[in-house]
Amino acid sequence: MTHVLIIGGTGMLVGVSRWLAEQEGCKISIVGRNPVPMNRLVDSLKAKTKITPLLVDYTNSTVFREMLSWTIQQNGPIDLVVAWVHSIGENTLNIVKDEVSKGGHKWCLFHIIGSSSDLSEIKKEIAIPENCSYYQIQLGFILEKDHSRWLTHEEISDGVIEAIKNKRERKIIGVIDPWDKRP
Repeated sequence: MTHVLIIGGTGMLVGVSRWLAEQEGCKISIVGRNPVPMNRLVDSLKAKTKITPLLVDYTNSTVFREMLSWTIQQNGPIDLVVAWVHSIGENTLNIVKDEVSKGGHKWCLFHIIGSSSDLSEIKKEIAIPENCSYYQIQLGFILEKDHSRWLTHEEISDGVIEAIKNKRERKIIGVIDPWDKRP
């Protein structure tokens, strides 16, 4: 059984959570701060028992670390992490790396970052453990005839799913150039 951890799985990545819940042999731990969207997601799924809601604010390092340790004890080692972490969660990925890497189990991290992020700089800043395969997904915007717009949650989820399926080292959803055309 594959154990997946999703950070952002009740908001922008709700489509990824739903897709993973439909996959055979997946057990999913979803981090969310708000019980309303978490309950809405769980209630919408046929396979409710495959979901472990982790109601925690990932900026609370102590409680977040405890929740990760608990879900690993309950559901086994984490094989896949899909993480959309806001800049306020500056220690979140380090906690994930520490907890998930314990014991040397091989795992994959799909790190979702914003449109203005520098992919190469972020990869330099993150010390990737040897037992982790690291993938970056950058969110861009959509250029239309006479204007531009930000990505929808569905477009983001579809792009993340495609990146997971194809294990693309770097994936840009939408475009990031020309930068002066962003919404």
